[in-house]
Amino acid sequence: MPQYNNVSVVKKANVYFEGNVTSRTVIFADGTKVTLGIMLPGEYEFGTAQKEIMDIQAGELSVLLPGGDEWLDIAEPTKFEVPANSSFKLKVKTVTDYICSYLD
Repeated sequence: MPQYNNVSVVKKANVYFEGNVTSRTVIFADGTKVTLGIMLPGEYEFGTAQKEIMDIQAGELSVLLPGGDEWLDIAEPTKFEVPANSSFKLKVKTVTDYICSYLD
């Protein structure tokens, strides 16, 4: 889907890692939400309470998923899943455009 229709957008940005990772929250009519964001090159670790699907729109990075022992190289466009109540690490190589979906 190239665009989202009939949604609400939270005006306040989510800002992490001294501004190197930012996103905006989009809320759908049924209450589900996604965040649309940009990550600058660097290394980051994220924790999540909910299951997430990271949908990489553009950019290059490596991800170390929970329980994994090998970094996976990711290039656009692709998706990867992160289980609830876990953390994952990223090595962002180029400016990366992403969509994060949160699932119950």
